[in-house]
Amino acid sequence: MPPVTSTSSSVLIDAEIDDDGVQHTPPPSSSPWLLLIGLVLVGMNLRPALSSVSPMLNQIKATTGLSGTLAGLLTTLPVLCLGLFGPLAPALARRFGAERAIALILITLALGVFLRTRFGLPGLFGGSIVAGASIGIIGVLLPGIVKRDFPRQASLMTGVYTMALCLGAALAAGATIPIGRLFGGDWHPALAFWALPALLALAVWWPQLRGRSISHHGQWTVSGLWRDPLAWQVTGYMGLQSSLAYIVFGWLPPMLIDRGLAPLAAGLMLSLSVMVQVLTALAGPALAQRSRDQRGLIAVMVMLTLAGLMGMLFAPPASLWMWAVLLGLGQGGTFSLALALLVLRTPDPHVASHLSGMAQGVGYTLASLGPLAVGLIHDLADSWTPVAVLLGGIAAAALACGLLAGRDRLVQARARPL
Repeated sequence: MPPVTSTSSSVLIDAEIDDDGVQHTPPPSSSPWLLLIGLVLVGMNLRPALSSVSPMLNQIKATTGLSGTLAGLLTTLPVLCLGLFGPLAPALARRFGAERAIALILITLALGVFLRTRFGLPGLFGGSIVAGASIGIIGVLLPGIVKRDFPRQASLMTGVYTMALCLGAALAAGATIPIGRLFGGDWHPALAFWALPALLALAVWWPQLRGRSISHHGQWTVSGLWRDPLAWQVTGYMGLQSSLAYIVFGWLPPMLIDRGLAPLAAGLMLSLSVMVQVLTALAGPALAQRSRDQRGLIAVMVMLTLAGLMGMLFAPPASLWMWAVLLGLGQGGTFSLALALLVLRTPDPHVASHLSGMAQGVGYTLASLGPLAVGLIHDLADSWTPVAVLLGGIAAAALACGLLAGRDRLVQARARPL
Protein backbone atom coordinates (compact mmCIF):
# COMPACT_ATOMS: atom_id res chain seq x y z
CA MET A 1 0.00 0.00 0.00
CA PRO A 2 1.45 3.44 -0.86
CA PRO A 3 2.44 5.64 2.06
CA VAL A 4 0.24 8.50 3.08
CA THR A 5 2.21 11.56 2.05
CA SER A 6 -0.42 14.22 2.29
CA THR A 7 -1.00 14.45 6.02
CA SER A 8 -1.06 18.01 7.20
CA SER A 9 -1.50 19.95 10.38
CA SER A 10 -4.49 21.62 8.76
CA VAL A 11 -7.52 20.09 7.07
CA LEU A 12 -8.47 23.36 5.36
CA ILE A 13 -8.36 22.95 1.59
CA ASP A 14 -7.08 25.73 -0.68
CA ALA A 15 -9.61 25.67 -3.52
CA GLU A 16 -7.53 28.06 -5.66
CA ILE A 17 -4.26 26.14 -5.49
CA ASP A 18 -4.46 25.17 -9.18
CA ASP A 19 -4.12 28.85 -10.14
CA ASP A 20 -0.71 29.92 -8.89
CA GLY A 21 -1.63 33.59 -8.78
CA VAL A 22 -5.03 33.76 -7.12
CA GLN A 23 -4.32 32.92 -3.52
CA HIS A 24 -0.54 32.79 -3.33
CA THR A 25 0.59 36.36 -3.90
CA PRO A 26 1.73 37.60 -0.47
CA PRO A 27 -0.78 40.07 0.97
CA PRO A 28 0.18 43.68 1.60
CA SER A 29 1.11 44.61 5.13
CA SER A 30 -1.99 45.03 7.27
CA SER A 31 -3.10 44.33 10.79
CA PRO A 32 -3.18 40.55 11.32
CA TRP A 33 -5.63 41.07 14.17
CA LEU A 34 -8.05 42.93 11.92
CA LEU A 35 -7.75 40.14 9.36
CA LEU A 36 -8.30 37.52 12.07
CA ILE A 37 -11.42 39.29 13.36
CA GLY A 38 -12.69 39.58 9.80
CA LEU A 39 -12.12 35.89 9.13
CA VAL A 40 -13.94 34.93 12.33
CA LEU A 41 -16.91 37.18 11.56
CA VAL A 42 -17.15 35.90 7.99
CA GLY A 43 -16.94 32.30 9.22
CA MET A 44 -19.68 32.91 11.77
CA ASN A 45 -22.01 33.86 8.91
CA LEU A 46 -21.73 30.50 7.15
CA ARG A 47 -24.35 28.74 9.31
CA PRO A 48 -27.00 31.16 10.74
CA ALA A 49 -29.04 31.18 7.51
CA LEU A 50 -29.36 27.39 7.95
CA SER A 51 -29.82 27.02 11.72
CA SER A 52 -32.14 30.01 12.26
CA VAL A 53 -35.06 28.52 10.31
CA SER A 54 -35.75 25.31 12.23
CA PRO A 55 -36.68 26.89 15.61
CA MET A 56 -39.26 28.99 13.73
CA LEU A 57 -40.36 26.29 11.30
CA ASN A 58 -43.67 25.58 13.03
CA GLN A 59 -44.57 29.29 13.03
CA ILE A 60 -43.57 29.57 9.38
CA LYS A 61 -45.78 26.60 8.49
CA ALA A 62 -48.70 28.01 10.49
CA THR A 63 -48.60 31.46 8.89
CA THR A 64 -47.80 30.43 5.31
CA GLY A 65 -49.65 27.14 5.05
CA LEU A 66 -46.53 25.21 4.10
CA SER A 67 -46.96 21.44 4.08
CA GLY A 68 -44.32 19.22 5.63
CA THR A 69 -43.01 18.46 2.15
CA LEU A 70 -42.63 22.15 1.27
CA ALA A 71 -41.05 22.78 4.66
CA GLY A 72 -38.59 20.02 3.79
CA LEU A 73 -37.91 21.77 0.49
CA LEU A 74 -37.28 25.02 2.38
CA THR A 75 -34.61 23.32 4.50
CA THR A 76 -33.23 21.49 1.44
CA LEU A 77 -32.70 24.39 -0.96
CA PRO A 78 -29.80 26.09 0.89
CA VAL A 79 -27.96 22.78 1.26
CA LEU A 80 -28.45 21.99 -2.43
CA CYS A 81 -27.04 25.40 -3.30
CA LEU A 82 -23.89 24.69 -1.27
CA GLY A 83 -23.05 21.97 -3.77
CA LEU A 84 -24.31 23.68 -6.91
CA PHE A 85 -22.72 27.11 -6.42
CA GLY A 86 -19.51 26.25 -4.53
CA PRO A 87 -17.69 25.37 -7.80
CA LEU A 88 -18.19 28.98 -8.97
CA ALA A 89 -15.82 30.23 -6.26
CA PRO A 90 -12.49 29.71 -8.07
CA ALA A 91 -13.80 31.53 -11.17
CA LEU A 92 -14.91 34.48 -9.03
CA ALA A 93 -11.53 34.53 -7.32
CA ARG A 94 -9.74 34.60 -10.68
CA ARG A 95 -11.99 37.44 -11.89
CA PHE A 96 -12.14 39.68 -8.82
CA GLY A 97 -9.65 38.29 -6.30
CA ALA A 98 -10.72 36.19 -3.33
CA GLU A 99 -11.07 39.12 -0.92
CA ARG A 100 -13.28 41.13 -3.27
CA ALA A 101 -15.33 38.06 -4.11
CA ILE A 102 -16.01 37.43 -0.41
CA ALA A 103 -17.07 41.07 0.07
CA LEU A 104 -19.44 40.85 -2.89
CA ILE A 105 -20.95 37.57 -1.70
CA LEU A 106 -21.43 38.89 1.84
CA ILE A 107 -23.73 41.47 0.28
CA THR A 108 -25.71 38.79 -1.57
CA LEU A 109 -25.86 36.73 1.63
CA ALA A 110 -27.39 39.63 3.56
CA LEU A 111 -29.83 40.27 0.72
CA GLY A 112 -30.82 36.61 0.58
CA VAL A 113 -31.42 36.38 4.32
CA PHE A 114 -33.54 39.54 4.23
CA LEU A 115 -35.40 38.46 1.09
CA ARG A 116 -36.71 35.37 2.92
CA THR A 117 -38.94 37.64 4.99
CA ARG A 118 -40.47 39.59 2.09
CA PHE A 119 -42.73 38.88 -0.90
CA GLY A 120 -44.43 35.84 0.60
CA LEU A 121 -43.49 32.33 -0.46
CA PRO A 122 -41.49 33.41 -3.55
CA GLY A 123 -39.31 35.57 -1.32
CA LEU A 124 -38.98 32.83 1.29
CA PHE A 125 -37.77 30.25 -1.21
CA GLY A 126 -35.87 32.67 -3.45
CA GLY A 127 -34.03 34.17 -0.51
CA SER A 128 -33.10 30.70 0.72
CA ILE A 129 -31.54 29.95 -2.67
CA VAL A 130 -29.55 33.21 -2.69
CA ALA A 131 -28.37 32.67 0.90
CA GLY A 132 -27.38 29.05 0.26
CA ALA A 133 -25.49 29.96 -2.91
CA SER A 134 -23.63 32.72 -1.06
CA ILE A 135 -22.64 30.39 1.78
CA GLY A 136 -21.42 27.78 -0.70
CA ILE A 137 -19.14 30.27 -2.46
CA ILE A 138 -17.68 31.84 0.69
CA GLY A 139 -17.19 28.40 2.24
CA VAL A 140 -14.90 27.47 -0.66
CA LEU A 141 -12.94 30.74 -0.71
CA LEU A 142 -12.32 31.31 3.00
CA PRO A 143 -10.11 28.29 3.86
CA GLY A 144 -7.55 29.20 1.19
CA ILE A 145 -7.21 32.72 2.60
CA VAL A 146 -6.77 31.29 6.10
CA LYS A 147 -3.98 28.98 4.88
CA ARG A 148 -2.27 31.70 2.82
CA ASP A 149 -2.25 34.48 5.41
CA PHE A 150 -1.54 32.32 8.48
CA PRO A 151 0.76 29.58 7.11
CA ARG A 152 2.64 29.12 10.38
CA GLN A 153 -0.49 28.80 12.50
CA ALA A 154 -2.34 26.25 10.35
CA SER A 155 -3.52 24.05 13.22
CA LEU A 156 -4.58 27.01 15.38
CA MET A 157 -6.43 28.65 12.51
CA THR A 158 -8.20 25.41 11.65
CA GLY A 159 -9.53 25.43 15.20
CA VAL A 160 -10.50 29.09 14.99
CA TYR A 161 -12.33 28.48 11.70
CA THR A 162 -14.17 25.47 13.13
CA MET A 163 -15.19 27.37 16.26
CA ALA A 164 -16.46 30.27 14.15
CA LEU A 165 -18.72 27.92 12.18
CA CYS A 166 -20.08 26.28 15.33
CA LEU A 167 -20.52 29.57 17.19
CA GLY A 168 -22.51 31.08 14.33
CA ALA A 169 -24.77 28.04 14.08
CA ALA A 170 -25.29 27.87 17.84
CA LEU A 171 -26.07 31.58 18.20
CA ALA A 172 -28.70 31.45 15.47
CA ALA A 173 -30.27 28.27 16.84
CA GLY A 174 -30.50 29.64 20.37
CA ALA A 175 -31.23 33.33 19.76
CA THR A 176 -33.80 33.27 16.93
CA ILE A 177 -36.77 32.52 19.22
CA PRO A 178 -35.88 35.25 21.76
CA ILE A 179 -35.44 37.74 18.92
CA GLY A 180 -38.85 36.75 17.58
CA ARG A 181 -40.39 37.30 21.01
CA LEU A 182 -39.11 40.86 21.00
CA PHE A 183 -41.36 41.36 17.98
CA GLY A 184 -44.43 39.58 19.33
CA GLY A 185 -43.44 36.14 18.13
CA ASP A 186 -43.24 37.24 14.47
CA TRP A 187 -40.81 35.05 12.53
CA HIS A 188 -40.13 37.69 9.87
CA PRO A 189 -37.87 40.00 11.94
CA ALA A 190 -36.40 36.97 13.72
CA LEU A 191 -35.04 35.64 10.41
CA ALA A 192 -34.26 39.07 8.92
CA PHE A 193 -32.04 39.85 11.93
CA TRP A 194 -29.37 37.46 10.64
CA ALA A 195 -28.65 39.79 7.72
CA LEU A 196 -27.06 42.19 10.21
CA PRO A 197 -24.08 39.96 11.15
CA ALA A 198 -23.29 39.60 7.44
CA LEU A 199 -23.21 43.40 7.06
CA LEU A 200 -21.05 43.70 10.19
CA ALA A 201 -18.64 41.12 8.74
CA LEU A 202 -18.54 43.11 5.49
CA ALA A 203 -17.63 46.31 7.35
CA VAL A 204 -14.77 44.60 9.21
CA TRP A 205 -13.65 42.76 6.06
CA TRP A 206 -13.57 45.90 3.90
CA PRO A 207 -9.95 46.93 4.72
CA GLN A 208 -8.76 43.63 3.20
CA LEU A 209 -9.79 44.90 -0.24
CA ARG A 210 -7.12 47.63 -0.31
CA GLY A 211 -3.92 46.93 -2.19
CA ARG A 212 -4.87 43.47 -3.44
CA SER A 213 -3.62 42.56 -6.91
CA ILE A 214 -4.43 39.59 -9.11
CA SER A 215 -1.74 37.87 -11.15
CA HIS A 216 -1.74 34.48 -12.84
CA HIS A 217 1.46 32.47 -13.19
CA GLY A 218 0.23 29.06 -14.28
CA GLN A 219 -2.46 26.48 -13.82
CA TRP A 220 -2.67 22.80 -12.92
CA THR A 221 -5.02 20.02 -13.92
CA VAL A 222 -5.94 16.71 -12.25
CA SER A 223 -6.86 13.54 -14.14
CA GLY A 224 -8.36 10.22 -13.09
CA LEU A 225 -10.22 11.43 -10.01
CA TRP A 226 -13.80 10.86 -11.17
CA ARG A 227 -13.03 7.26 -12.17
CA ASP A 228 -11.48 6.35 -8.84
CA PRO A 229 -13.60 4.19 -6.46
CA LEU A 230 -11.92 5.60 -3.35
CA ALA A 231 -12.78 9.15 -4.42
CA TRP A 232 -16.44 8.13 -4.65
CA GLN A 233 -16.27 6.46 -1.23
CA VAL A 234 -14.92 9.66 0.31
CA THR A 235 -17.62 11.62 -1.53
CA GLY A 236 -20.33 9.26 -0.30
CA TYR A 237 -19.16 9.59 3.30
CA MET A 238 -19.01 13.38 3.01
CA GLY A 239 -22.51 13.57 1.57
CA LEU A 240 -24.20 11.11 3.93
CA GLN A 241 -22.75 12.54 7.15
CA SER A 242 -23.67 16.00 5.85
CA SER A 243 -27.21 14.80 5.22
CA LEU A 244 -27.57 13.88 8.89
CA ALA A 245 -26.07 17.23 9.90
CA TYR A 246 -28.50 19.25 7.81
CA ILE A 247 -31.43 17.15 8.95
CA VAL A 248 -30.48 18.15 12.48
CA PHE A 249 -30.17 21.82 11.48
CA GLY A 250 -33.51 21.77 9.70
CA TRP A 251 -35.67 19.41 11.76
CA LEU A 252 -34.36 18.83 15.29
CA PRO A 253 -36.32 21.69 16.93
CA PRO A 254 -39.64 20.67 15.28
CA MET A 255 -39.01 17.08 16.43
CA LEU A 256 -38.43 18.25 19.99
CA ILE A 257 -41.41 20.64 19.93
CA ASP A 258 -43.64 17.73 18.93
CA ARG A 259 -42.22 15.87 21.92
CA GLY A 260 -43.45 18.64 24.23
CA LEU A 261 -40.54 21.05 24.48
CA ALA A 262 -41.17 24.76 24.21
CA PRO A 263 -39.74 26.36 21.03
CA LEU A 264 -37.10 28.22 23.04
CA ALA A 265 -35.97 25.02 24.78
CA ALA A 266 -35.86 23.19 21.43
CA GLY A 267 -33.71 25.91 19.91
CA LEU A 268 -31.37 25.88 22.90
CA MET A 269 -31.08 22.08 22.64
CA LEU A 270 -29.90 22.45 19.04
CA SER A 271 -27.54 25.21 20.14
CA LEU A 272 -26.05 22.96 22.83
CA SER A 273 -25.53 20.11 20.38
CA VAL A 274 -23.81 22.39 17.86
CA MET A 275 -21.47 23.93 20.44
CA VAL A 276 -20.38 20.50 21.68
CA GLN A 277 -19.31 19.71 18.13
CA VAL A 278 -16.27 21.93 18.64
CA LEU A 279 -14.65 19.32 20.90
CA THR A 280 -14.55 16.46 18.42
CA ALA A 281 -14.23 18.78 15.42
CA LEU A 282 -10.88 19.91 16.84
CA ALA A 283 -9.78 16.50 18.12
CA GLY A 284 -10.88 14.47 15.08
CA PRO A 285 -8.18 15.53 12.58
CA ALA A 286 -5.40 15.23 15.17
CA LEU A 287 -6.50 11.70 16.07
CA ALA A 288 -6.94 10.78 12.41
CA GLN A 289 -3.39 11.81 11.54
CA ARG A 290 -1.95 9.59 14.29
CA SER A 291 -3.02 6.50 12.35
CA ARG A 292 -2.81 5.36 8.76
CA ASP A 293 -6.29 3.80 9.05
CA GLN A 294 -9.29 5.84 10.23
CA ARG A 295 -12.01 3.17 10.16
CA GLY A 296 -12.25 2.79 13.92
CA LEU A 297 -12.65 6.54 14.51
CA ILE A 298 -15.26 6.80 11.77
CA ALA A 299 -17.26 3.92 13.23
CA VAL A 300 -17.25 5.45 16.72
CA MET A 301 -18.36 8.88 15.48
CA VAL A 302 -21.14 7.55 13.25
CA MET A 303 -22.48 5.37 16.08
CA LEU A 304 -22.42 8.32 18.50
CA THR A 305 -24.36 10.34 15.95
CA LEU A 306 -26.97 7.63 15.48
CA ALA A 307 -27.31 7.07 19.23
CA GLY A 308 -27.80 10.80 19.76
CA LEU A 309 -30.46 10.98 17.05
CA MET A 310 -32.40 8.02 18.44
CA GLY A 311 -32.17 9.47 21.94
CA MET A 312 -33.53 12.80 20.77
CA LEU A 313 -36.48 11.00 19.17
CA PHE A 314 -37.33 8.41 21.82
CA ALA A 315 -35.49 8.95 25.14
CA PRO A 316 -37.29 10.45 28.18
CA PRO A 317 -37.45 14.26 27.94
CA ALA A 318 -35.44 14.71 31.13
CA SER A 319 -32.43 13.02 29.49
CA LEU A 320 -32.48 14.93 26.21
CA TRP A 321 -29.58 17.18 27.16
CA MET A 322 -27.34 14.10 27.46
CA TRP A 323 -28.39 12.84 24.03
CA ALA A 324 -27.83 16.32 22.57
CA VAL A 325 -24.25 16.18 23.85
CA LEU A 326 -23.71 12.71 22.35
CA LEU A 327 -25.18 13.88 19.06
CA GLY A 328 -22.88 16.91 19.00
CA LEU A 329 -19.80 14.83 19.79
CA GLY A 330 -20.67 12.41 17.00
CA GLN A 331 -21.43 15.03 14.38
CA GLY A 332 -18.39 17.15 15.17
CA GLY A 333 -16.27 14.05 14.67
CA THR A 334 -17.94 12.83 11.49
CA PHE A 335 -17.59 16.26 9.89
CA SER A 336 -13.94 16.79 10.84
CA LEU A 337 -13.01 13.27 9.75
CA ALA A 338 -14.68 13.90 6.38
CA LEU A 339 -12.47 16.97 5.97
CA ALA A 340 -9.40 15.04 7.11
CA LEU A 341 -10.02 12.29 4.55
CA LEU A 342 -9.77 14.87 1.76
CA VAL A 343 -6.14 15.37 2.79
CA LEU A 344 -5.25 11.89 4.03
CA ARG A 345 -6.50 10.04 0.95
CA THR A 346 -4.73 12.27 -1.61
CA PRO A 347 -1.08 12.40 -2.74
CA ASP A 348 -0.72 16.19 -3.07
CA PRO A 349 -2.58 19.47 -2.42
CA HIS A 350 -3.79 19.77 -6.04
CA VAL A 351 -5.54 16.41 -5.91
CA ALA A 352 -6.87 17.29 -2.45
CA SER A 353 -8.42 20.48 -3.85
CA HIS A 354 -10.14 18.59 -6.67
CA LEU A 355 -11.34 15.84 -4.34
CA SER A 356 -12.72 18.55 -2.07
CA GLY A 357 -14.63 20.04 -5.00
CA MET A 358 -15.98 16.63 -5.97
CA ALA A 359 -16.90 15.62 -2.42
CA GLN A 360 -18.61 18.92 -1.65
CA GLY A 361 -20.31 19.38 -5.03
CA VAL A 362 -21.71 15.86 -5.26
CA GLY A 363 -21.85 15.34 -1.50
CA TYR A 364 -23.92 18.42 -0.66
CA THR A 365 -26.27 17.65 -3.53
CA LEU A 366 -26.76 14.19 -2.01
CA ALA A 367 -27.05 15.72 1.48
CA SER A 368 -29.86 18.01 0.38
CA LEU A 369 -32.13 15.01 -0.19
CA GLY A 370 -32.14 14.22 3.54
CA PRO A 371 -34.09 17.24 4.85
CA LEU A 372 -36.51 16.95 1.92
CA ALA A 373 -37.12 13.26 2.64
CA VAL A 374 -37.76 14.01 6.33
CA GLY A 375 -40.44 16.56 5.44
CA LEU A 376 -42.08 14.23 2.93
CA ILE A 377 -42.09 11.20 5.24
CA HIS A 378 -43.39 13.14 8.23
CA ASP A 379 -46.05 14.75 6.03
CA LEU A 380 -47.28 11.34 4.86
CA ALA A 381 -47.02 9.46 8.15
CA ASP A 382 -47.70 12.30 10.63
CA SER A 383 -45.16 10.58 12.88
CA TRP A 384 -41.44 10.73 13.56
CA THR A 385 -41.06 6.96 13.83
CA PRO A 386 -40.63 6.39 10.06
CA VAL A 387 -38.15 9.26 10.07
CA ALA A 388 -36.10 7.29 12.60
CA VAL A 389 -35.90 4.45 10.07
CA LEU A 390 -34.64 6.92 7.45
CA LEU A 391 -32.01 8.27 9.86
CA GLY A 392 -30.85 4.75 10.63
CA GLY A 393 -30.54 3.99 6.92
CA ILE A 394 -28.51 7.13 6.22
CA ALA A 395 -26.22 6.39 9.18
CA ALA A 396 -25.70 2.80 7.98
CA ALA A 397 -24.82 4.01 4.49
CA ALA A 398 -22.46 6.65 5.94
CA LEU A 399 -20.77 3.97 8.02
CA ALA A 400 -20.34 1.70 4.99
CA CYS A 401 -18.79 4.50 2.91
CA GLY A 402 -16.68 5.64 5.84
CA LEU A 403 -15.24 2.18 6.47
CA LEU A 404 -14.20 1.99 2.82
CA ALA A 405 -12.86 5.54 2.72
CA GLY A 406 -10.98 5.11 5.99
CA ARG A 407 -8.63 2.42 4.66
CA ASP A 408 -4.91 3.17 4.29
CA ARG A 409 -4.68 4.02 0.59
CA LEU A 410 -4.59 6.96 -1.80
CA VAL A 411 -6.82 7.93 -4.70
CA GLN A 412 -5.26 7.09 -8.04
CA ALA A 413 -5.34 10.57 -9.53
CA ARG A 414 -2.46 12.70 -10.75
CA ALA A 415 -1.86 16.44 -10.94
CA ARG A 416 0.22 18.10 -13.66
CA PRO A 417 0.88 21.70 -14.74
CA LEU A 418 -0.79 22.95 -17.91
